[in-house]
Amino acid sequence: MGIHGGDVYRNHVRLDFSVNINPLGIPQCVKEALHSAVSYCSRYPDMEAEQLKTAVSKYLKVPEEYLLFGNGASELLMAIVHGIRPKKVVIPIPSFYGYENAANAVDSEIVFCAVKEMEKFLTEETELLFLANPNNPLGSLLSKDKIKELLSFCRNKGIYVVLDECFIEFCGNQSSILSELEETEGSDCLILVRAFTKIFAIPGVRLGYLICKNRNLRKRIARQIPEWNLSCFAQEAGILCARQTAFIIETENYVTEERKFLEEGLKRKGLQVLPSAANFIMVYSREPLYERLLEKGILIRDCSNFRGLGRGFYRIAVKTREENEQLLENL
Repeated sequence: MGIHGGDVYRNHVRLDFSVNINPLGIPQCVKEALHSAVSYCSRYPDMEAEQLKTAVSKYLKVPEEYLLFGNGASELLMAIVHGIRPKKVVIPIPSFYGYENAANAVDSEIVFCAVKEMEKFLTEETELLFLANPNNPLGSLLSKDKIKELLSFCRNKGIYVVLDECFIEFCGNQSSILSELEETEGSDCLILVRAFTKIFAIPGVRLGYLICKNRNLRKRIARQIPEWNLSCFAQEAGILCARQTAFIIETENYVTEERKFLEEGLKRKGLQVLPSAANFIMVYSREPLYERLLEKGILIRDCSNFRGLGRGFYRIAVKTREENEQLLENL
């Protein structure tokens, strides 16, 4: 079993519930942009990603200079830790393995703790905190007030905060701290990380971005990002993605409805369902769901290798009504 979902290359899979991407699929205009990008392959992509930066700045309503782009959020996590080189990192668990992987790359001492107890572990020796909103794999959401309180606390301790919002569009952007970035106390220690991967269903394109208002910190991170890290495909797709506000609203409404349908169905099957605000659901079962469903060509995420979880926890993506029904029938 791998550390990420989506291993369709080593399994016979007809339905993949292990990766949390938009059930509505890739917007048609983004597909067309990817096709048209073939004609740009004979030249180097724009190293400054100027058009992409302008489009995303307009979409997010943040200054262009706050933005840095990466070959997926994973490249940015690596650039962040290499730019800061923190001696001590705090990671609340359970959480995405990429944080631990990045911290290990610079030999940081890692302190794992529960979300509710993390302030006890955020000492003067701590240099970096990784936090996700919503949490992956749980799908739980922190309030804006809690994040503001945490940023103020971390600023007073001299701690940088990496806030992963890669799934925030599924929960409604009103849950994001981004709209209040300028007036939020402690936001100069914040690095907000997002990706086009999940909401636009383009994990194969590899396109992530970060928002950071701290100029010196941004420069330290930027020095760790390779030249020409964004292909012409990623840039052309991203420009179109940044214009799809109606698609994001449609997605949020669709996922909310399908998540409710799937949660109720899973409960009827006798599974313990944890509350989620995201496009995936965490369940607990004594039955070996992963193995049983894989026999039927259905892949879910076995979460027993997440720190803080154990055997019996599974993450299931919210997909289309037809696919959700197939999952429930096979259960």
